[in-house]
Amino acid sequence: MTASNKDHPTIPLHKYREYPIEEMRDRLDEFYADIDRRRTVRDFSDRAVPRDIIETALKAANTAPSGANLQPWHFAVVSGPDTKRKIREAAEVEEREFYEHRASQEWLAALAPLGTDDKKPFLETAPYLIAVFLQKFGELPDGRKVKHYYPAESTGLATGILITALHRAGLATLTHTPSPMKFLNEILGRPKSERPFLLLVTGYPADDAEVPDIRRKALDDFTSWVDD
Repeated sequence: MTASNKDHPTIPLHKYREYPIEEMRDRLDEFYADIDRRRTVRDFSDRAVPRDIIETALKAANTAPSGANLQPWHFAVVSGPDTKRKIREAAEVEEREFYEHRASQEWLAALAPLGTDDKKPFLETAPYLIAVFLQKFGELPDGRKVKHYYPAESTGLATGILITALHRAGLATLTHTPSPMKFLNEILGRPKSERPFLLLVTGYPADDAEVPDIRRKALDDFTSWVDD
């Protein structure tokens, strides 16, 4: 064992699992077929979701890789109607400003097929809002501050796993990013040192939910292979 390993102990990679090639294909095909069903939803039911479902999805998100394993994220989970109402009111202020003044005509044209506007009723209807915060700095047990490395990339990876976990559980999600989102710090009591990353809406879709008729890119349109 090297000196550095004595200072920073390691353990065997005992949880790794290797699969035969055909099983690899089967597992991936099954996963792709499942995740390909995922759609962003804007019409939510107010049907309750057990808290432990959300907790397990959050634990899955926390397995994401992060710069220096500093896990630079915080998830504020909102279920209270009063707080959801405050978030909706603040978000709609920013959204009206966006649609009426900030967004370019090109941006509005890109959004048109999605049918979005400044009205965000799902922020009150869905049983859970998960505000994702990015932490540029953390605090060690002795009170010292520590810089977080690649916090945006790390938080994005954790959020992607969270979305996937909620989908696997049978829940719908919506990534909502009003800009600016500093009102989330005030409403949720988060320190100014944390930056709101996005607001993830989750729950069951409404019985009459509809989604835009859009298509995803084909593999060749977003992939290049370098074999030399």
